[in-house]
Amino acid sequence: MDELVSIVIPVYNAEKCISDTVASIRSQDYTNWEIFLVDDSSQDKSLEIIKSLECENIHVLTSGGKSAALARNKGIDAATGRYIAFLDADDLWDPHKLSKQLEFMKKHDAAFSFTGYEFADEFGVSVKKIVQVPKTISYKQALKNTTIFTSTVMFDMTKLAKEDIYMPNVKSEDTATWWKVLKSGITGYGLNEGLTLYRRSAGTLSSNKLEALRRIWNLYRNVEGLSVPYSAYCFIFWAVRAVIRRI
Repeated sequence: MDELVSIVIPVYNAEKCISDTVASIRSQDYTNWEIFLVDDSSQDKSLEIIKSLECENIHVLTSGGKSAALARNKGIDAATGRYIAFLDADDLWDPHKLSKQLEFMKKHDAAFSFTGYEFADEFGVSVKKIVQVPKTISYKQALKNTTIFTSTVMFDMTKLAKEDIYMPNVKSEDTATWWKVLKSGITGYGLNEGLTLYRRSAGTLSSNKLEALRRIWNLYRNVEGLSVPYSAYCFIFWAVRAVIRRI
């Protein structure tokens, strides 16, 4: 019997795209999945829309707070599958994403995997820019690399406990979680295929980029407890790779 995959999607003001995101899961050639749509205090019609999508294997939850970490953790708590995968409310999966990633994880006996992805415009149309990922990644390598994208991540929960993948309530909580798992000695395995469309809105403000830099520095210093020199060393690599992946 094919193993169940639990898919956790935090939803915040995603009325324009959440139906398409769920449709990309329904289009998968791997069909043994369940979805947890966790509304994060949306102010638009998101909750109304996701309630209309609710059925036997699509469940709607509310997080009770404005935090992607809390929303994802609520989905993790509710998940019943052997595998837990994450998808953001505005991203899209290739129809073969689940089947290819599961086959890849079984081949490598992997507890933690991620895939390549493509940038897309605000309408979900690929801009033909694919981000390549390494075959494997360790904790020290991940500190200097932007390669792990949330909507591509999958965990085998026979090899991890839910507590291992709970996300801390900090900014860039997803990155902090990948580091936590890798720091425990787990190896991340990368499937170098663009199986997710990362939708980006037009006209991203430079202030958002500055905020991303502040967040990663905070993770180095206040979450990981790295020294200033080592934080600066990792930060330089991280920043350069962040620029390169967008060129």
